[in-house]
Amino acid sequence: MDDTRGVVSGEAWDTSPGGERWATAAVDAQGVIARWSAGAEALLGYRPAEAVGRAVGALLSADPPDSARRALAGGQPWSGRVTAHHRDGGRREVELLAFPLRTGEDGTRWLLAAAAAPPHAGHDEAMMRRAFTESGVPIAIYGTDLRLLHANEELCRVIGRTEDDMRARGTGFLPESRTNANVVRALRKVLSTGEAVNARTFHRASAERRDRAWALSLAPLKDPAGRVTAIVLTGFEISEEYWAREGLALLNEAGIRIGTTLDVTRTAQELAGMPVPRFADFISVDLLDSVLRGDEPTPGPASGEVLMRRVAHESAHARETPEAATRIGEVASYPEASPPARSLATGRAVLTGPWDPDYRAWMAARAGNGRLPDLGVHSLVAAPLVARGNTLGVALFSRRTHTTTFAEDDLTLAEQLVGRAAVCIDNARRYTRERGTAETLQRSLLPRGLSPQSAVEVATRYLPADSQYGVGGDWFDVIPLSGSRVALVVGDVVGHGIHASATMGRLRTAVRTLADIDLPPDELLTHLDDVVGRLASENTDPVSDEDIGASCLYAVYDPVSRRFCAARAGHPPPALATPDGTVSLLELPGGPPLGLGDLPFESAEFEIPEGSTLVLYTDGLIEGRAHDITSSIDGLCEILTHPSPSLETTCDTVLRTLLSPRPEDDVALLVARTRALDAGQVVTWNLPAEPALVSDARDHAITQLAAWGLEELTFTTELVISELFTNAILHAEGPVQLRLIRDRALTCEVSDTSTTAPHLRRARVYDEGGRGLLLVAQLTDRWGTRQIPSGKAIWAEMALPAA
Repeated sequence: MDDTRGVVSGEAWDTSPGGERWATAAVDAQGVIARWSAGAEALLGYRPAEAVGRAVGALLSADPPDSARRALAGGQPWSGRVTAHHRDGGRREVELLAFPLRTGEDGTRWLLAAAAAPPHAGHDEAMMRRAFTESGVPIAIYGTDLRLLHANEELCRVIGRTEDDMRARGTGFLPESRTNANVVRALRKVLSTGEAVNARTFHRASAERRDRAWALSLAPLKDPAGRVTAIVLTGFEISEEYWAREGLALLNEAGIRIGTTLDVTRTAQELAGMPVPRFADFISVDLLDSVLRGDEPTPGPASGEVLMRRVAHESAHARETPEAATRIGEVASYPEASPPARSLATGRAVLTGPWDPDYRAWMAARAGNGRLPDLGVHSLVAAPLVARGNTLGVALFSRRTHTTTFAEDDLTLAEQLVGRAAVCIDNARRYTRERGTAETLQRSLLPRGLSPQSAVEVATRYLPADSQYGVGGDWFDVIPLSGSRVALVVGDVVGHGIHASATMGRLRTAVRTLADIDLPPDELLTHLDDVVGRLASENTDPVSDEDIGASCLYAVYDPVSRRFCAARAGHPPPALATPDGTVSLLELPGGPPLGLGDLPFESAEFEIPEGSTLVLYTDGLIEGRAHDITSSIDGLCEILTHPSPSLETTCDTVLRTLLSPRPEDDVALLVARTRALDAGQVVTWNLPAEPALVSDARDHAITQLAAWGLEELTFTTELVISELFTNAILHAEGPVQLRLIRDRALTCEVSDTSTTAPHLRRARVYDEGGRGLLLVAQLTDRWGTRQIPSGKAIWAEMALPAA
C-alpha cells in the first residue's frame, strides 16, 4: 500500500520525507507556553492559538519523573520520555528535551523539543542526534578549551558559516571582535563554577542592516564524577523584544530629560544631546525664526525651500563632525527636493542616505562644487518638529560610525522622540510669547525712565516673585512737582502675576493724576483709597476670587525748604540716613491699607539735611520665612550706616543682604539722596495786595532775571507776573508772595490767602476779562495751582534759554 504513515503501538508516527518530525515550544519561567510550532501542532493536535497561554503541565498525563524535577529546578538541560494529552483525547508517548534559556529580565525560559517516542528504545541515540541537529534554535557545544565542538543546522544558518568552518575558527557564538566578549566571560564562568549562566549577544549577517539580539543559556555537561567536560549553548532570538524595549527606554528617558525648562533653545539642545550616541552619531535641531521669537507659526506643513535657524547640535565624537557645517545661530537652507524639506512637506520622518538621489544632490549643493562630499554618513533620518498642527522645525539624525544603519522601524522611534520634544518646544514657545507679553505690560506700567528733576538723586530696583511671568503688583515712581519739588511713591498690590500687575498700573496712573493737582500726601491717599474701593466693587467676575487691596507710601520732598512730608496706607515707613551717620525709621502715622475706607490718613513733615539718603521699599524686602521683620529692619539700618560709593551699589547691597535667592513676595526698592537748591536759585518777595504794586513786582523780577542772565525771558515773565499778581489782588485778601526759582526751568509763583483755585475758561467776544490764564497757558510750558497752609499758590514754568 502506497502510504508512508505507519502505526506503532496504536499511535501514528509520521515517517514521510517532508513530515514534521520535531515539535518545539517555548515556555516561560512560570511554565506557561509562549510559542508553539507547526511540528507541535502535528504532534499533539493543538493549534498555536489553543496552546499559547496554557500551562505546559496541563498537557502532561502524568507528573514528570524526579530526575526531570531536579534538573529543571537547577536550571539544567533534561531529556526523557513523558506522556502527553492529544487534542483528540488520546495520549502520546514523546521523547522530550528541555533546554534552559535565561533572558535575565523575566526569568528562565525553557525550550522544549519533542518527538513521538520511537517503537524501540534503541533509537534514543539517533533521536537525540536528530533533536540536536534539526532543532529550531541555535545549539552549540564547546569544549573546555572554549573551542567549538559541534553546531546544529540552525546555528550554522544564523552565523552564516558551515559547522566545519566554525569548528576550524573555534567561533560559533564566540566573538570574533571585542563586541561580544561577554560570551567568553560567560563560558569561563560556567567552567569555573560548574553552574549554568545566562548571557546576551548581538550578531548581524552581511546582508542585514541591524544587529540581531540573542539571549544565550550556557549549561555545563558533566561526567559521572561531576567534572565539566563540555558546555552546551542554546540561543533564543529576542531582537523584536530587545529593540522595542530599547526604544521604550529611550522614549522614557526623553520624557525625563527633554523639556526640563521653558526655554526654546535649551529644550532643543536637550533633544540634540539626549539620544547621542545610542540612537545617532550626530543630531541637529533647526527651528523657524518665528518659534524663537515666540510668535505663532504658520499652521500645517511647510512647502518649497525652507529657511531655518540652527539652534542646537550634538556629536558623539570628540571633535565636531562635518555634518555641522551650519553653526549655531546661522541660517540653514533646505531646497524643496532635499530630504529635510520633504519631511517638512509631508509631516513624516524621511529615511535617506547615499543611496538616495535627493540626498546626493542635496549634499553636492551644500558642498558648492557639484560633487558629493565624503562625510562618511551611511544613513540619515529627517524628522519634522510638529506640535498641535504647527510646524516648528526639523531634527536631523545621522549615523556614520554607528554599527547599525537606520531602518524603517527607526522612523517611528524618531517621530515619537521628536514629537515629544516638539510639544515641549511649543510649550516653551508659548511661554516665551506669554512672558514677552507680560514683560511688555510690566515695562509699560513701570517708569521707563525717571523724569528730569533736581530734588533728589535716585536708584531703583524691582524684583517680581512670579517666576512664571516676571511681573507683579509692586511699583515705584518719582514724579516731578511744581516748585522743583518731587513726589516719591512706593506701592504694593495684593497678589502676584498679571492681575496684580494690571491693578498696579491702574493705581499708578491714579497716583500720577492726583499728583498733578498737587494734593498733600494725606489727601492723595484718601482719594486713592476711594479708587481702590471702586475697583473692588467692579470686580464682579465669579471666576476670579482675588481680592483687590493695596498699600502705598506717598511722600513729597521740597529742595527749597528741605522739608519732607509723607503719609502711608498700610505700608512700612521709610528709612533715613543723614550725612552724620544717623540711621532711623521715620515715625509716620500708620494708616490702614487702601480699600478699607473707614479710617483717615495722616501725614507728617520732617526737615532733613541735604545729602541724606531715603529708602522706600515694599514689605517683600523685610518679610519672609527665613527672617522676621525686626531683624530685616535692623539689617537695613546696618547697611545704611556704611556709606556706599553710589546709590546703585546701595540697592545691590540691600537686595543681596536681605533677600533669599527665591523671594516669596514682590520687591520694589527706591533709594533717594536729597539735594537742596542754592540760596541764589530762589528769590522771594512779600508784597501788599495793592494794584499799584504790580509794576514793582515786575521790576523785581526783571532785575533778578538780569542777575541770572535770563534777559530772553523778560517779556514773558512780565506778562505772567502781571496776570498772576492781578488775579491775587482781585480775588484774595492779605499779602501776596512772589517767588522765582531758577532750576531746570524758571518757575514763577504767586501765593495768596484765598483757597479758591482759578480755572481756565474761554472768554466771549465782549467779555472784559477771562483771557489772562489762557495767555499764561499759551506763553508757558506748564502752569497750575496747589493748596498751601496759608491759601493757594499759582505757578507757571518756562524753559530756560539754550546755552
